[in-house]
Amino acid sequence: MNIASIISRIPFLVPKKSNTGVEHGKWGEDIAAKKLEREGFAILERNARPCKSDRRLEIDIIALDKLNNTVVFVEVKQHKSHWAYESSIRGVDRRKKKNLRTACNAWRRMHDWQGGYRFDVVEVFGTPESGRPPEIKHVERVNLFAQKDKFVPWI
Repeated sequence: MNIASIISRIPFLVPKKSNTGVEHGKWGEDIAAKKLEREGFAILERNARPCKSDRRLEIDIIALDKLNNTVVFVEVKQHKSHWAYESSIRGVDRRKKKNLRTACNAWRRMHDWQGGYRFDVVEVFGTPESGRPPEIKHVERVNLFAQKDKFVPWI
């Protein structure tokens, strides 16, 4: 038995793995929520999980567009740097879109919301360590729901 195997059995001696991705994601969500509030949105919920039986069904931010009395479901994408040639919106696969649709519809049923709703994406480019203000891009009316004429395409 070597020293590494002994140390690995003693929990307080094992170095904790970094949760940098989780920390950056939370930072990105905080930045996105502040931007939405500055734009006049009221934040209703964050990290909402309307389906308790399926933990994958999470909505990053649920906000109210007070001007239009519309519930806005927001997916936040946080990235270290800005890719000039491709939008990170395209990085969301079919399964993630289906999960988001399911979660949004579950939230609407749970709250008996009969009013207008839409899906937005807020992209945050930067990291808390960079010391520079992040670049923020708010894409409204992303085509996640079936009303094609009312949303921008999500390719």
